[in-house]
Amino acid sequence: MKIKTNKVYRSLVNNEHKIIAHQGGTRSGKTYNILLWIIFDYCARHEGKTITICRKTFPSLRATVMRDFLDILKTHNIYSEADHNKSNSEYNLKNNLVEFISLDIPQKVRGRKRQLLYINEANEINKEDWQQLIFRTEEQVLLDYNPSDEYHFIYDEVLTRKDCDFYITTYKDNPFLDPKIKTEIERLKETDETYWQIYGLGQKGVSKATIFNFSEGKIPESAQFLSYGMDFGYTNDPTTLVEVYRDQDTLYAKELLYRTHMTTQDINKFLREANINGVIYCDSAEPRLIDELRRMGNQVRATIKGRDSIQAGIDVLRRYKLKISGDHFIQEMRNYKWTEDKTGKLTNIPIDKNNHLIDAFRYATYNVLSKPNYGKYAIR
Repeated sequence: MKIKTNKVYRSLVNNEHKIIAHQGGTRSGKTYNILLWIIFDYCARHEGKTITICRKTFPSLRATVMRDFLDILKTHNIYSEADHNKSNSEYNLKNNLVEFISLDIPQKVRGRKRQLLYINEANEINKEDWQQLIFRTEEQVLLDYNPSDEYHFIYDEVLTRKDCDFYITTYKDNPFLDPKIKTEIERLKETDETYWQIYGLGQKGVSKATIFNFSEGKIPESAQFLSYGMDFGYTNDPTTLVEVYRDQDTLYAKELLYRTHMTTQDINKFLREANINGVIYCDSAEPRLIDELRRMGNQVRATIKGRDSIQAGIDVLRRYKLKISGDHFIQEMRNYKWTEDKTGKLTNIPIDKNNHLIDAFRYATYNVLSKPNYGKYAIR
């Protein structure tokens, strides 16, 4: 059967690397050609294999890569209703199981093993997702993404592996793209330099949407303790703890905890063993947890919340020079960004991700520094 492919497809043929990473701009044909290779090459050569295709959330998975997969089958007249298990989001292709999973269902991530893994929009996942997926993958891992994050563990810990083969593609590598779409992409050269860098050239760009300017730094002896901040999580989101110190116009924040699946007893044990003595401002959305921790003898208090409290907390932090320590913390600070409206204009609403330690940081500072009698703010 004749199929139209581009260099993404050809990069996969006879490629024996454990990991094959495709970074690129928009409309380079990454997703479509990876699916073509899975259908017409990998599944044509094998039987009895399990192929996992995943994305962070199921709605985005269903609307993009799953739809493309089924469209390819139907376009080439090889789709069979009998082979499609819609309730389980699975397809039997030439005696191979192709399963579609989202990473917001932990039991799927930690489920059965597979031979081939394809992570679509891989920069949406976190390091824990990656580790659990690759642990259970026996043969190869394929991943694609737009480099819209200035910093990501993929750049530092995946692309640098000796068994990773890395490619960058752009719209120019897609010979089947409508000329009108090419013109629209090239318009970014004049309208948005950052978007052109990311979505046009497939390169990492410094985003204007990044919220905080900060640097790495340890807490000096001259700094005075301010408070602790804690954000609660469990399955997908971690429970986090941050300690904050102040030295004149500089805030020093250190990551103390970043862990999933922590019960109240686990948190209490950690606080005891870490010798946490001081007020801890916590996520007020969990009053039961706060009450239980308080009864166990911890100085926990619900954070101030209300209309615009997130923006107000960010405003307080931006009045100071920020020095941060902790790998997860630095990663969050680098990738914490403002949302954009439909026209591409930045709003004053942060994207609700990459923020578990940042939320704890806000709780620790806003509850103290927003008080009218607490010293004088340092204006940057």
